[in-house]
Amino acid sequence: METNGQQKIDIPSNVPLLPVRDVVIYPYMILPLFVGRGISIKAVDEALNKDRFIFLVTQKDSTIEEPEESQLYKVGTVAMIIRMLKLPDGRVKILVQGISKASIKTFNKEKDGFYTVDIDKIVEPDIKEVTVEVEALMRTVKEQSERILQLRGIVSPDAFSILEAIDDPGRLADLVASNLRLKVEDAQKILEIVDPVERLKHVNTFLAREMELSEVQAKIQNQAKEEMGKTQREYFLREQLRAIQQELGETDEKAKEISEYEEKITKAGMPEEVKKEADKQLDRLKMMHPDSAEANVVRTYLDWMVELPWGLSTEDNLNIKAAGKVLEEDHYGLEKVKQRILEYLAVRKLNPNKKGAILCFVGPPGVGKTSLGRSIARALGRKFYRLSLGGVRDEAEIRGHRRTYIGALPGRVIQGIKQAGSNNPIFMIDEVDKIGQDFRGDPSSALLEVLDPEQNFSFQDHYLNVPFDLSKVMFITTANLIDPIPSPLRDRMEIIELPGYTDQEKLQIAKRYLVPRQLKENGVTEKDLLISDEAILDVINHYTKEAGVRNMEREIGSICRKVARDIAEKNSKRTKTSHVSAKGVSKYLGVPKFLPEMERKEHEVGVSTGLAWTQYGGEILYIEASLLPAGDGKGGGVMLTGQLGDVMKESAQAGITYIRSRAEQLGISPTFNKEKDVHIHVPAGAIPKDGPSAGITMAVAVISVLTGKAVRKDVAMTGEITLRGKVLPIGGLKEKSLAAHRNKIYDVIIPWGNEKDLEDIPPLVRKRVKFHPVKTMDEVLELVFVKK
Repeated sequence: METNGQQKIDIPSNVPLLPVRDVVIYPYMILPLFVGRGISIKAVDEALNKDRFIFLVTQKDSTIEEPEESQLYKVGTVAMIIRMLKLPDGRVKILVQGISKASIKTFNKEKDGFYTVDIDKIVEPDIKEVTVEVEALMRTVKEQSERILQLRGIVSPDAFSILEAIDDPGRLADLVASNLRLKVEDAQKILEIVDPVERLKHVNTFLAREMELSEVQAKIQNQAKEEMGKTQREYFLREQLRAIQQELGETDEKAKEISEYEEKITKAGMPEEVKKEADKQLDRLKMMHPDSAEANVVRTYLDWMVELPWGLSTEDNLNIKAAGKVLEEDHYGLEKVKQRILEYLAVRKLNPNKKGAILCFVGPPGVGKTSLGRSIARALGRKFYRLSLGGVRDEAEIRGHRRTYIGALPGRVIQGIKQAGSNNPIFMIDEVDKIGQDFRGDPSSALLEVLDPEQNFSFQDHYLNVPFDLSKVMFITTANLIDPIPSPLRDRMEIIELPGYTDQEKLQIAKRYLVPRQLKENGVTEKDLLISDEAILDVINHYTKEAGVRNMEREIGSICRKVARDIAEKNSKRTKTSHVSAKGVSKYLGVPKFLPEMERKEHEVGVSTGLAWTQYGGEILYIEASLLPAGDGKGGGVMLTGQLGDVMKESAQAGITYIRSRAEQLGISPTFNKEKDVHIHVPAGAIPKDGPSAGITMAVAVISVLTGKAVRKDVAMTGEITLRGKVLPIGGLKEKSLAAHRNKIYDVIIPWGNEKDLEDIPPLVRKRVKFHPVKTMDEVLELVFVKK
């Protein structure tokens, strides 16, 4: 009935082509295929969009990625796609059923790159009467097939019934051939035989060979079973030995283990819901054999459950003055952070049930974000745990793996709580701006629950599968930049920005912390080495270029190592002290690595000083402008060089437009743009630059070169320019002000809208630097040019 039903299906003469590798598909055969090649996926889509028919033909060479017509067999099988599933890696999984054999007449390449083929359906000759010879052949094939199934350990009444029910020689040949482990060439040869009896004879030949292989394989398996029987005998003997030991009154290890777990669960102080789950798993362990794999999984789970600090907390040090003293001892400056920690302590003192704070320290490398976390833990009297998320891409790193996986463990959060040994540690999550994501999940989304006080009281790790209260934990995250942090995660944290240090702050940090630490680490005492303040400032200005102090400590360590080597080589009794002055720094560290940025010895025409923000702090930059004869004779061209971004280029264009609109008032020829081209360059050329804050600086440089007026070398400026000459606010004022102060520029022009931000600038910088808030370019021009 099925065969007749299949023959009634109308197969089109033109169908999409799907080349397959290492397999030959026969009619009535159902199997899954994984499709990964682009043109093959398009062919599948075409078939699904039409009548679901597709022509499956085998490649002659399976290593070829895009086979040509000559590299495919001419005879294949028309199949119907029953089901299709798109996989995460871009491949497609399809379930196909063979319908009928056919041969290829012509190949047609479609515009999307895949092929369709015109086919001729191959019709097998009808067998009107089954002869004795054919019946004997069919019975032989069936008996051999059943014998092979038994040798392979497949004793299924259904499989035997299917074989017995087939009375068509061709159908029987196809079914058996599809289940034999034939080479592609042999399987294709059988497919191409049209006569069903002849095809069955070929299958019988291969079946006899497979019979011999299966018998040899069964013999090998029997030998392996005998070896396994020996192992089982040893197991039974061990069990008998254990029973004898029990009769002799020796300790039952399993009962002792269960008793220990019961005691630990009672002492762990678990919540009722958690204790219920632990007792359930312990009951399972009681029913298992001690040496089974599942018993080891349950033991590991119970070990985690009893070792977690469910009810164990450390007592906070609520003496605010003592905590403030600890913070001052460990870090110089950083007043905002210290105030926030002391405020938290004050609230905890008045409200002991206050939930843990969730802070985010944002600042350039080396300013002390991570070490500040340790200092806070010491001030509060809490345990400290640090977790780095840089490059983490798997959500299971946060939530853990389910216990069904081999080698599963809880996530890093629960691991940290266990390692800390209390349920209210200072939990520092470093590099939260460098989390990645891929097909394994998004760790930043998993952090949303951890860092939300309204949710983390019942944080569920996939491994534990019970809630753990994280509300008492004080989470501190660190980042170099705010922008990469996803906004939902950023919204859950209190952002505290840690700016770069001034030269004087770095000097104090070096004297108080870095120099004593490096002396101790390198085995040098203060009697051996004395570094002057001027020498430290020389290291800061000429050997490091950073917002933090990490490289400065390395350079100080380098000086200490060289002194230590001198002492060790001379077997000195340490009677002589090495004094390092500003002039003597180069003896230990070599030539200066950083020179002052293009030192401007005098006021110049066409050069203005701007201020820039980088993730490592502030920098000064010099913007140069020159006039050139018009290259095309028309003039008005503007060249911009120095790896400028789109925003910066647009700022330059806006500045040029402003100058042209105010040419007469500025004393510039109204026709300058017809006669000259303007070239604006921002060194250094290898460093990419972008942003609108250099707008007024570029405009000043161009006005200077057009009027011949020199720009003051002791004035730096920052601000965005509009076409009407308005000066708009910018960001990063603190870092830019520190850069000006570091480069000994004490007059800084800022937008009037940034006047409110002056409060964030350190008092030392505010005292030394004079800030000039301006609203328009007219005010800027009054300040920047040298007065005659």
